[in-house]
Amino acid sequence: MCGIVGYVGKNQAKDILMTGLEKLEYRGYDSAGVAVCESGSINISKVKGRISDLREYCANSLLGGSIGIGHTRWATHGEPSKVNSHPHFNKEKSIAVVHNGIIENYETLIRNLTEKGYEFISQTDTEVIPHLIDYYYKGDLLDAVINATKKLEGSFAFCVICIHQPDRIIAVRKDSPLIIGVGNRENFIASDIPAVLDKTRNVYFVNDMEFAVVKKDGVKIYDEEKNTVEHKLHTVAFDAQSAEKGGYEHFMLKEIHEQARAVKDTVCGRIKSDMTVIFDKLTKKHLEGINQISIVACGTAYHAGVVGKYVIEKLARISACVELASEFKYRNPIIDDKTLVIVISQSGETADTLAALRLAKEKGSKVLAITNVVGSTVSREADFVFYTYAGPEIAVASTKAYTSQLVAMYIFALFLADEKNIISKNELDAIKNELLNISDKIEKTLENLDNIKILAEKICIQNDVYYLGRGLDYAVSMEGSLKLKEISYIHSESYAGGELKHGPIALIEEGTVVVAVSTNKDLASKMDSNIKEVKARGAYVLGVVPEDFKDFSGSFDDVLYIPTANEILYPILSVIPLQLLAYYVAVEKNCDVDKPRNLAKSVTVE
Repeated sequence: MCGIVGYVGKNQAKDILMTGLEKLEYRGYDSAGVAVCESGSINISKVKGRISDLREYCANSLLGGSIGIGHTRWATHGEPSKVNSHPHFNKEKSIAVVHNGIIENYETLIRNLTEKGYEFISQTDTEVIPHLIDYYYKGDLLDAVINATKKLEGSFAFCVICIHQPDRIIAVRKDSPLIIGVGNRENFIASDIPAVLDKTRNVYFVNDMEFAVVKKDGVKIYDEEKNTVEHKLHTVAFDAQSAEKGGYEHFMLKEIHEQARAVKDTVCGRIKSDMTVIFDKLTKKHLEGINQISIVACGTAYHAGVVGKYVIEKLARISACVELASEFKYRNPIIDDKTLVIVISQSGETADTLAALRLAKEKGSKVLAITNVVGSTVSREADFVFYTYAGPEIAVASTKAYTSQLVAMYIFALFLADEKNIISKNELDAIKNELLNISDKIEKTLENLDNIKILAEKICIQNDVYYLGRGLDYAVSMEGSLKLKEISYIHSESYAGGELKHGPIALIEEGTVVVAVSTNKDLASKMDSNIKEVKARGAYVLGVVPEDFKDFSGSFDDVLYIPTANEILYPILSVIPLQLLAYYVAVEKNCDVDKPRNLAKSVTVE
């Protein structure tokens, strides 16, 4: 879970590397470094801290070469420190490497290399890579990298420069993202597209166990046998401006406000004017014989899957389950060729989700990927892909990607429901029509939450916050709770309202904050009972309810209203106050909203 960049071209590398790293800082920010090849030597600068610290450290550094690599780190092996930060190098500093991922057999490799006289100075797994390349180097850097890579176990993407072949960068990937940006007599390497968008929108997506030789005037990609691999050059649909803050204080706030546009773009073209649902290249024929659906994801995407399970079962009456990707492959799941596995990943590179996808395919299941990134690994390996058009999401805590994933789940459920004919056409058309126009209600929701800053001031002093909901509202409360703990560091838990009496109510005392989501009229009286139960024990209760629920909102101490909508679609709206609440609580606490501690955006390790 780190960010890597590389540059070779006609300009000085240092500033280009720094700018690229700033665009990738959401991937890791406990240390950073660059290595620039110039005049027969590799000059390495690295610091514990952020890219701004690295810029300051390098301000007076010459670093004048036009080829280099850079890295921003999220520590896995070894504490954040200057010595553990990348780039890492061999003893002579003739080879330098930046790496994303985990080398699982690094201890064995260290022992073997130590016996051969190699010395290690860091606590990292990465340091084995330059020493291993050094061991295999016989005059051809590509050969050395290929031979070294064959000894590595785990997930990785890394870039290599060498003073003996100073006109090139060698890059390779396995289970970690890597793209190559193509410019005019200059080329770029990065973990993610935003790092190169201010320079080019033309990119290659590197596949597993492919080796790229990147020079100023061209890019060649090879397989493990040094056979040339042809790649299609992709043009990225979004531009550099969409990956900037655009006047907002934080990326997270910008992305919360972009949700109406993201949802509208995701729905557009998928529901036709005659209410026919198109699910990209997936057809009814592909679903023949499918008798169960397994939704697999992590974190926020998992919560989108929880909503998806409810909606699929309600509208299409087909059995669906939702599972954590990190647990999926370890329990030998009961899936086969009659199972459709849906994997959800914003980045399309989440390691646990990729492992689940591959297991599902081994067992004969068809796999549908829901992702935000064109050309990502899950999009290439799945049988079918549904792209959410959220645009680049930079803040670590997901917002617009989540609501776009919700929309994908609704469209899929409606697609299934059309075939099943269990729900009347009029009822389905009403849901489709409202989904087509839900972006207007998202805008209205955002306009009506001016008092949320005042509520955040009350909550920011708390040590514990509890979220309650029933049915779809429970799924939303899970996501609201996650947002609060992610960016404000307040301990937070979510519970199904009916489970309150089975233990969690013991945690409620005078002044405890409870956030209750209640959007289902059939369950409103039961939620009201739960609210009265916690208030009787001294809790302060903040409610999130539709505007037409005023008769049910008397038990709340404060209320955040959302526009009235079709009941099944409320999760798209009710999560927005919870996102903003978490955001403003974090701001009140002076937390780093976009880069919360210990977290990284694209989780590429298991």
